[in-house]
Amino acid sequence: MNASSAQGVPGLSAALALAFLLLAPLAVAGLALLNAGLGRSRSAAQSLLGSLAIMSASFIAFAGVGACFAGAGGAVAFTLSGKSWNWIGTGPILLMELGKSPIETQLSVLFECLAVALAGLIPWGAGADRVRLAAGWAMAALLGAFIFPLMAHWTWGGGWLAQLGANFGLGAGFLDPGGGATVHVLGGACALAMVWIAGARRGKFPKEGLATAMPGHNAAYVLVGCMVALVGWSAFNCAGALLWLHAEVGSIVVTAINTLLAAAGALGATLVVTWVRFGKPDASLCANGWLGGLVTSCSGAALMPPAAALFTGIVMGIATPLLVEFLELALSIDDPSGAVTVHLVGGLWGLFAAGVFAPGKGQVLAQFVGIAALLGVFLPMVYLLLKLLDRLVPLRADPDGERIGMDLHELGGGAYPEFVIHRDESYR
Repeated sequence: MNASSAQGVPGLSAALALAFLLLAPLAVAGLALLNAGLGRSRSAAQSLLGSLAIMSASFIAFAGVGACFAGAGGAVAFTLSGKSWNWIGTGPILLMELGKSPIETQLSVLFECLAVALAGLIPWGAGADRVRLAAGWAMAALLGAFIFPLMAHWTWGGGWLAQLGANFGLGAGFLDPGGGATVHVLGGACALAMVWIAGARRGKFPKEGLATAMPGHNAAYVLVGCMVALVGWSAFNCAGALLWLHAEVGSIVVTAINTLLAAAGALGATLVVTWVRFGKPDASLCANGWLGGLVTSCSGAALMPPAAALFTGIVMGIATPLLVEFLELALSIDDPSGAVTVHLVGGLWGLFAAGVFAPGKGQVLAQFVGIAALLGVFLPMVYLLLKLLDRLVPLRADPDGERIGMDLHELGGGAYPEFVIHRDESYR
């Protein structure tokens, strides 16, 4: 593996990266299916249409504005203690003259376009059954134009986090080839902020008693989404290794295997934990465990040996059902898709594990600096920006919309018009 960006992407690596990126949208499709299946039946069509709208808004916002801040072609930097601190990228808007750029630059932009779409679906799942379509679309545009590009530049565009190795000898600098930080922790932070601002679904936390169980309406969507997501996740991790780490082609197979092992270890651990706790495996929690394993692989699949990838997945699989229960029962966080646990916590654990198992002195400290930046800068930032957005484009639907379902309220028809949808007991 060679981390020097000066060598560029050779022809075979570029062809492989393009092939992987053509498969990467399956990660977005898989996550969209999971979000829809874990929500209520009367909001399924709105969930899937919202996923398409979020993808579209993310693409347009990033291509039109965000890409000029994320790229490595130019930068706003300042010097402190004799070190250059690269803060934000500068470049043309609307991807002008992209066709004349080197193939590595073009592939990097394609990777980031797909990554920001994936990041936008994470808070959309957390806000299922009560967040308006217009609010999800506006949130995705905000994420693609301003929030995501800043972190992408710090991590992938030669920004100050990537320079920690050169400036302070901390390993190879902050490493995040598959988007554990830039996609998943950032998306999980947006999910947490959205849940805080929008509040819980009506009837989820009654004044007396425990939280009301609101199981997802379609386990088949959820489990098929897991299978589809595996292909896209493997493609993201392999493409990221080629583009951001300039990994040798021969090491890509190990990256794919590590992705599989992290997901498999997490699923196995969650299955055992739920079997022991409840007497039977829980399908939705096992799906969250599988997805959590995929998220942990994003930072370290290209950096660690297979045994370490399996270990990180097992740890995440054990933690997933416990954290989902803790967040719901102890903190009253209503997160239908488990996005806060899977993406925020899973992404943070993956970043730490990558620092522990990746070669290079000081790599753990570099990862800690990146984690501190995510929690200290981006979590407050996304909360404040979403709070402002809520004033302009209210996130939450009115009570009548929640009662009849987001499909009827926003689309005028349900996803399953030939079936009778039973009303919730909480609305009597």
